[in-house]
Amino acid sequence: MIERLHVQGVRHHSPACARLVADRIERLKPAAVLIEGPADFNDRLGELALEHELPVAIYSYASADLAVRRSWTPLCDYSPEWIALSEGRKAGADVRFIDFPAWHRSFEGIENRYSDAERRYAEAAERLCAAFAVDNTDALWDHLVEIADPEGLPERLDEYFDLVRGESEASESDTAREAYMAQWIRAALAETDGPVLVVCGGFHAPALRRLAESGDDARPEVPLPAEDTETGGFLVPYSFRRLDSFAGYQSGMPSPEYYQRLWEDGPDAAAGALIERITSRLRRKGLHVSTSDLIGARSLTDGLARLRGHARPGRTDLLDGLASALISDDLEQPLPWTRRGTLTAGTHPVVVEMTAALTGERVGRLHPDTPAPPLVADAEAEIERLGLDEHGALALDLTKPKDLARSRVLHCLRLLSIPGVRRGAGPTAGADVTAEEHWTLQPHEDRLPALIEAGALGATLGDAAQTVLEQRADRDGALDSLAALLFDAALCGRARLTDRLGQAVEAAVADSGDVAAVGRALAVALALWRHDHLFGTAGSDLYTAVVAAGCDRVLWLVEGLHAPPGPADLGRLQALCALRDAVRHAPGLAPASTTVTRAADRIAVDPQAPPDLRGAALGLAWALGAPADAGAAAEGASGPEQLGDWLAGLFSLAREEVIAEEEGVIGAVDDLVADLSDAEFFIALPALRQAFAMFPPRERGLIAQRVVALRGGGDARGLTARLAVDPLTVAASMALDARVEDVLAREGLLFPSPLTERSPDGR
Repeated sequence: MIERLHVQGVRHHSPACARLVADRIERLKPAAVLIEGPADFNDRLGELALEHELPVAIYSYASADLAVRRSWTPLCDYSPEWIALSEGRKAGADVRFIDFPAWHRSFEGIENRYSDAERRYAEAAERLCAAFAVDNTDALWDHLVEIADPEGLPERLDEYFDLVRGESEASESDTAREAYMAQWIRAALAETDGPVLVVCGGFHAPALRRLAESGDDARPEVPLPAEDTETGGFLVPYSFRRLDSFAGYQSGMPSPEYYQRLWEDGPDAAAGALIERITSRLRRKGLHVSTSDLIGARSLTDGLARLRGHARPGRTDLLDGLASALISDDLEQPLPWTRRGTLTAGTHPVVVEMTAALTGERVGRLHPDTPAPPLVADAEAEIERLGLDEHGALALDLTKPKDLARSRVLHCLRLLSIPGVRRGAGPTAGADVTAEEHWTLQPHEDRLPALIEAGALGATLGDAAQTVLEQRADRDGALDSLAALLFDAALCGRARLTDRLGQAVEAAVADSGDVAAVGRALAVALALWRHDHLFGTAGSDLYTAVVAAGCDRVLWLVEGLHAPPGPADLGRLQALCALRDAVRHAPGLAPASTTVTRAADRIAVDPQAPPDLRGAALGLAWALGAPADAGAAAEGASGPEQLGDWLAGLFSLAREEVIAEEEGVIGAVDDLVADLSDAEFFIALPALRQAFAMFPPRERGLIAQRVVALRGGGDARGLTARLAVDPLTVAASMALDARVEDVLAREGLLFPSPLTERSPDGR
């Protein structure tokens, strides 16, 4: 029975291996073709038989609670697995996938099923590369397989895979997978009388030949997922860009456009066509390529091929020849095709365009009858219903019901990372909420794949977006992140459906010792609560609970905050502003005004509190109706080191009250500044500038007029004019002048020099 078994080891996405598989099917006329692929897709192989435009991929997922694992099995025209499927079907063979489903623990951490095995046998691969004087396994493979004489290829492949497998240890997951695939093989041999062809990654081929000789020959069951785990899979359009190792793909061959040409036309035609393709791309990008450059590149390519013992030019011959002819600069890093990996920052622009040309723009297309997850139909229906299928700029007025519905759909697409949807401006978390929103909509080749892949998250756009919100809440429990998610929940229209998120935010607020972070969360929740007519959040307990918890936590943190003098902390000042706004606008949720003002009075006179917090506390009490006087201001601002920071706190919380007073605080501050010496003024100046920056230009003008009036009147325009030189530079110059004068005075050099002193008669 074992003599009927034919195991063909391949490298995934290898044109030469694909040709070999086609040839073996034609000669063997196998009764069964068994392929390394997800066995849970066997009942749906008819979907792969539809007339798709490749590349496509089998997308598999497994979701448990909020965790989702994803995997792809990509197939292109020159994938040996695709040829086995299509040619095996034509030959009338029983075609089957025989590997574990992608959600099986053997694929833990593996996103691409057809990941290359080179990482398993790096030592053997390095020795082979050294023996054949090539840079890496891609160049080695081309040398031995893709551009080599096809005569004797099966034997070369067997020898190659035996060598690398014989020197490496199989992992526990590889051993489990091979045992499972071998059981499928034994079952096929028992069920059929004809030849059985197995197409698998070359790393597994030696083990499968050995394991197929003995053991249970019953057809294996497809494993079931763990309890409470939802699994599924769909075909998705794929692209050469996603397939290319230079873009980060874990498997197969780099430069898929090159191998597509190699598959269709052979090595000589592929090299010529791609030189033309690279030239056109470089010229479109404005990079000069002359006819003589092309002649030189072709000569270098052919010369390198002969020097390397190639009867026809390979991929690295082509790339090295072009690089030598077109790049005269010294390169800061090795050429990317000399190693396996993604392009890095600083890659020469000609090299970037060359690799992009060999990547190609090909994008797969699914047959219209291909099943898709419910999310795709829901998204397409919503996009069509709301007129979001047009392209270009889109302005929305969120006070209009249809525009609000459009905005919610677009925000769901944004959260799901669906390409072609970009927001330029719109509401942001905070008190000043705009009703205008601006988007840019563009067609994108990856929109359908992204929607299919997001289908694991929910059946509708809203459900999928909510899953993303809750995943992020579980993954990143930082309060700032959770506050941003609160706002996203409102923008997506999920305000009343995010209990899990609300509980996470409340817990984070209760645990946080960062008053600034609590203040930001409070500001977000308060804005959503206040503008419920805009976001449709009316009746949501989510924001109500966060506002109440945030107010209590801010008040508790600031009353116990003791710190030495230092620069004003804008984060804690903004937290007190959020508390002030909550007391003003949400009286049923925030603490009573009298409770807050009494606490503020205590903080304002606490000598251990930092200056900005004392000033802010006075401003908070003032803003909530408690009287403030110039004497209190003068007592709080002791010394030039603290004056500006104290005022920054005061102005942050009571800017409107300061402006509304005719004199009061402004007069007291003017007296304090007037009493400063030059040296003290220079110390206080940076913080003073920060404090008065709390006022917009018009209000600074009013303050200047009052200061001038206090000093007898006159024109205040000079005080508000924008200087050509930065004021801190002017201050530093003045301080330098003062120090120079001090030195001159100390050395007695401020008096007239005898050389310049005149006699009484003027001589």
